[in-house]
Amino acid sequence: MNVRAWLCALILLLPSALYGQGYAGLGGSAEGFDVPQPIYQFEFPRDHGPHPTFRIEWWYLTANLTGEDGRDYGIQWTLFRSALKPTEAEGWQSPQLWLGHAAVTTPKTHYFAERLSRGGIGQAGVTAEPFEAWIDEWHMRGLDLNSLSLSASGAEFSYDLSLTAQGPLVFHGEDGYSVKSADGQASYYYSQPFYDVEGALRLPDGDVAVTGQGWLDREWSSQPLAADQSGWDWFSLSFDDGNKLMAFRLRGGRGDFTAATWIDPDGTAKPLPDGSVSFAPLDTAPVAGRDVPVQWRVTLPERDIEVEVSAITPNAWMATRFEYWEGPVSVSGSHSGRGYLEMTGY
Repeated sequence: MNVRAWLCALILLLPSALYGQGYAGLGGSAEGFDVPQPIYQFEFPRDHGPHPTFRIEWWYLTANLTGEDGRDYGIQWTLFRSALKPTEAEGWQSPQLWLGHAAVTTPKTHYFAERLSRGGIGQAGVTAEPFEAWIDEWHMRGLDLNSLSLSASGAEFSYDLSLTAQGPLVFHGEDGYSVKSADGQASYYYSQPFYDVEGALRLPDGDVAVTGQGWLDREWSSQPLAADQSGWDWFSLSFDDGNKLMAFRLRGGRGDFTAATWIDPDGTAKPLPDGSVSFAPLDTAPVAGRDVPVQWRVTLPERDIEVEVSAITPNAWMATRFEYWEGPVSVSGSHSGRGYLEMTGY
């Protein structure tokens, strides 16, 4: 099969691989693939790398940045791996599909780009030691996750950033086993939410030097959603007092399922079970032909948290092969800060 024919085949394969039951097919059958188990011994650097016997995996970095011009910016860099079969092979026989998303959000505009690749041919992949994740010329690399360089580009933007971790890895759920539904669907999930970031954005109106904070999520599973779960609302919030909150709501036909992690400034993490955090949309905006919540009230009574989370730029829509909203947010109310919001299934 020549390259052009293979690319056409990939375009046809991706919907069947990524769509189906649940949002983006993530509630589809895991038959033949490994599934997360409640007791798992993480091993690093091994687990920074890929897990090809699981169906879906991602390396997902977002950052809240401030420019030398005083304005707020956000960036996203994501590499997704989706497997057609729970094996690996060399060359064009590889069943691993790779998808890259990158974005820059300014106070007025949202720029994004997307890349597609097949595994096994060197165009995309991840190595654990030294760490490198790449698709085409986009890369996230370093000796390990403590110090990384990050780059990506699209038709109207590019960025080159340096990231330095100032705290430990954080494990979500029960020691990294993150339950996603009442039926017990789950993923392995950990984060590095303590990056200091510096570098430059290149935008149509000029280059901007930026500094800020970054948050990397690592997650893999084979069926992370129940079949009736149509999407999620995911928040990563960094408060000005040094505490952090990761929280999500999965929307399903049988009701919502929620989970969260409270993170102390020293990285001590406490998992919060279903029902601990409540989410209430306060305002919507017309985005890509639909009404999308762009302001929320997030409440965590256990920590006296009642905050309003507001999109910096309401039109931060990722019009990619599976569409979603992703952008930086401001936090006000009982606590102030900033963070990132991802919403799917709208």
